This record gives sequence, structure tokens and C-alpha cells, in this order.
Amino acid sequence: MKPPRAAKILVAALVLVGCLVVAVENEEIGGTPANFGIKDGSMPENPREYRRNGYDAYPTWPVSKELPNDVFTFARIRYNSAYGGRGGFGRGGGRQWSTDYPDSDLNMSYRLQQLTSLQVNPNGAVVDIDPEQMRHYPFLYMIEVGHINITDEEAKTMRDYMLNGGFIMVDDFWGTEAWENFEAALKQIWPDRKIEEIPLEHEIFHMVFPLKVKPQIPHIRYAEYVIQQGITWEFDKPGSEHVHYRGVFDDKRRLMMVICWNTDTGEGWEQEGTDPWYFREFSEKYAYPLGINIIFYALTH
Repeated sequence: MKPPRAAKILVAALVLVGCLVVAVENEEIGGTPANFGIKDGSMPENPREYRRNGYDAYPTWPVSKELPNDVFTFARIRYNSAYGGRGGFGRGGGRQWSTDYPDSDLNMSYRLQQLTSLQVNPNGAVVDIDPEQMRHYPFLYMIEVGHINITDEEAKTMRDYMLNGGFIMVDDFWGTEAWENFEAALKQIWPDRKIEEIPLEHEIFHMVFPLKVKPQIPHIRYAEYVIQQGITWEFDKPGSEHVHYRGVFDDKRRLMMVICWNTDTGEGWEQEGTDPWYFREFSEKYAYPLGINIIFYALTH
């Protein structure tokens, strides 16, 4: 489909924004969205508490006082890893689920609020694979799934969530070994559905921003290799050369899960203020447009 004129305006807005701005001062911040996430005390309720200067480093904005929960909340899934359990941020081998957290989540939330008509929760949330927690969010984000370890009950919970209209974005795992490990979990979740390669023509790549390529977004530590050699993959992980966007569809061909393999969209969100060149080449050009496209697809299908 031909993208609306608004998409061009949003692209121009991204160009003008530049690196991450400082916090927005607003004495009347409005309502406070409720987070229905984990309550076990292993994480701060407010993701900004992860950073000593979190309240000053990230923008914030008002939400409706009358309908404080009538907002989109960027929520990520906390899961067990094959070595180390769930863990917390910076707490050993189970922290894969918290990679890039909370920077990527807060930056993505800010850009959604800034560049689209969505009303967005400025804080975000983390949820376990639990139906009561997950049901509050139409979009969930999973990251670094190369060592994920889920039970059959958790697999059913995820399957039911998606079949009932929910959407999961999987991101940032590289190489053949990571794919094979995650594929075992996929067979638990979807024993009777196939995993399909999503063509560039699919609307998920064109919802708001028309993407001409399937982007491969590298971790910022590989940026020098991009500049010197044009390498955007993690060359120390065999099988990571080619980016893949795979998915699972329901019986009506609604995409329920997008799997971004051999690319790191969340890094583009997290590192947008680290280096102007990286921001221009990956955050602005690919990570935010792709993220916005995926979220808009999830909310409209």
C-alpha cells in the first residue's frame, strides 16, 4: 500500500529530533498509569529507578487524569534462561530478558508519544509469563531468547495470549546456535504451526514508515566494523550473517509473533543518544521506524 503523507512528516520529525532530549518539565504531570507487572520485589516498580539519574535522564509527559490507564504501555516479558533462572538486572546468568532495559523501553515509549498519535505510558512495564499479568498488554517484547527455558504451561500461556489477540515481538539473538535453542521453545508454543519467513512486501514493514530493506541493526560495539568493513552482523557468532524476520500467523493470516533474528532493534532504541553516527544510520533510519511499524500492526490487527 502507498504510505500516507503523515509518514513523510514523521520521517522529517525524526530527522529533526536528533539525540535524546532531556526530561520534559511539567508541573501537572497528569494521572499515573498503573503497572500490572511483577510484584515479587526483584525489580523496582518504576523502571526509572534502575538508573541513579533516571528521573533526569529520560523525558516524561502527562497522561489523562480521567483515564490514566487508557494508554499504550511498552511491556517486556521476563522469562527463565537455561542457565540462571530469571534473575534481575545485573544479577547473573538469568538476566538475558533484561538486556537493554530500561533504556530501550523508555526511549521507544518517548518516540511513540512524540511521533505518533498514541497516548503512551511514560514508564513501561515488565511481566512474567502469567495470563493475569499478560492480559493487560496487547504488545509484548522479548529479547535475547537464545537460552530461553519455558515450561509447557508457560508455552500454553503464550500460545493462548497470542491466539486471543495478543502480539509478541522477539528480538536480538544471533547465530545458528541461538536459533536452534529458541526453535525448541517455539515448538513448545506452536506444535502445530509453521514458522514462516516474512516477505518485505508484508504490511508490517510499511504500516507507517515504508522500509525498502529488512534492516540488520548491529550492537553499537560493532559500529567500527560497520564503518571500516561494512559488516553489520556479529561475526563471532556463526550463522549471523543474514538477517531474518520470521513469524507465526493465525488461521486468518494475522501475524501473531514477529521474530527478529540476527538483528538488534532494541540496541537502536537504547543507544540513540550514544553516538550521532549510530543514531543516524541505525536508530533513526531503521530501529524506530521498524518498531513503530510493528507496534502499529499489533494494535490494528
